[in-house]
Amino acid sequence: LNFTLILLYCPFALSDSENATGTQLCHPDIYNFLKEFGVMTEKVRSMEARLKDSETRLKETTSRTKVIFSAAGGRGDISIGPFNTETTLAFKRVIANIGDAYNKYTGVFIAPVAGIYYFSIFYHSGRNGALKLYMNNHLIAMTHHDQPEKHGSKNGGNAVFLQMQTGDLVYVCLGQNSQVWGSNYHTTFSGYLVTPI
Repeated sequence: LNFTLILLYCPFALSDSENATGTQLCHPDIYNFLKEFGVMTEKVRSMEARLKDSETRLKETTSRTKVIFSAAGGRGDISIGPFNTETTLAFKRVIANIGDAYNKYTGVFIAPVAGIYYFSIFYHSGRNGALKLYMNNHLIAMTHHDQPEKHGSKNGGNAVFLQMQTGDLVYVCLGQNSQVWGSNYHTTFSGYLVTPI
């Protein structure tokens, strides 16, 4: 109880101008203790504010960097192709699109942040089939098969990790004179952000 009274009494002494009367009301050790305590309290407040700011920025960064998408043909039970030229595929049935980086109307994925991304393509076809994965107009990966003998169909797929910068484009093209099933289940294009860099 005496210590509490001293702490309550001494701040009044400290708030006075540092004349002889003010410093005589508190023992010199307590005066120094209170002075250091005030400095430490201010440092703790400053550190709490910085920690809160860091936590807020971390939450914002974490929510911005969630990027996952998967899409399928979305054209019912019809085939896509063949076309006379290589054609960009727009996968219409969006299964997931966290981060809204995939556009089902254009078929183009745009990297919202720099990072390492993983992409996969799969297809099913009863004729010649070829899918090509491009990044910024550069062929990165492909999967292909020739028309099966007699009756039958083939499946194909490929996957790749890409280092991308913000705004880089990834899309899939159907090869010239090739065909794939356009259903909601057979031909897919998927990707996700592995880690931002």
